[in-house]
Amino acid sequence: MFDFLPQIPLADWVDDFTVWITNTFSFIFNPIRNQFGDFMSWTADQLASIPPVIVILLVAVLAFFITGKRYGLAIFSIVGLVLVYNQGLWDELMNTFTLVLISSLLSVIIGVPVGILMSKSKVVEAIMLPILDFMQTMPAFVYLIPAVAFFSIGMVPGVFASLIFATPPTVRFTNLGIRQVSTELVEAAEAFGSTGFQRLFKVELPMAKGTIMAGINQTVMLALSMVVIASMIGAPGLGRPVLSALQRAQAGPGFVAGLSIVILAIIIDRITQNLNKSKA
Repeated sequence: MFDFLPQIPLADWVDDFTVWITNTFSFIFNPIRNQFGDFMSWTADQLASIPPVIVILLVAVLAFFITGKRYGLAIFSIVGLVLVYNQGLWDELMNTFTLVLISSLLSVIIGVPVGILMSKSKVVEAIMLPILDFMQTMPAFVYLIPAVAFFSIGMVPGVFASLIFATPPTVRFTNLGIRQVSTELVEAAEAFGSTGFQRLFKVELPMAKGTIMAGINQTVMLALSMVVIASMIGAPGLGRPVLSALQRAQAGPGFVAGLSIVILAIIIDRITQNLNKSKA
């Protein structure tokens, strides 16, 4: 129907733009890839150097107290993590946890301030909403292309892809939580002569922390969901055995690695959820 229209070289434009960014900002990307990559490898090595029994006990104790001294999650953590160790996937688990931890922290550090700006400015909100929609609806595999172009392969591009994919929930929930704070409380704070920063940190953020923590929980789970995808660009962790099993059509190793990811996901999800309840 529209054959009379000339084809827009959109793919060529994107390729040229990616090459231009890679070449122009290589002085930024290269140090990040090298220094940040070394830091992440060092962190994973330090976690892996801790005796597994100590890590398992620490996680169980944390789960016990954070759930209100209930034994369910603590017992599940012990059984699940011992199973992961028994299957010889402990080092991969530590690499995965490192990737999830760092990408989640970066997402929160970026997402919360952006969400605050959105809640304070309709212009910023109008600009950010389409960007967030784009970030959440674009297939996750597409993020691997610029990640590899900017940072080569390894854990750093995996964190970069996870950062883009996992940040929107924290931004959206922070914006939503602050906007839902009662106007009466804000007006009362203004009446007592509080400054904008005082209202933000003493009224709005404390009242919105439940909603913000829910967004952070979603961010952590989305970061974890990128583990297998990030393994396609060389990110270490539990995604590698899953990818290897897929390539070789080995159901057993793939199931074991996938089960290990599920165990880690359940532990992280329950801990962050109960952290939200304990802070409410």
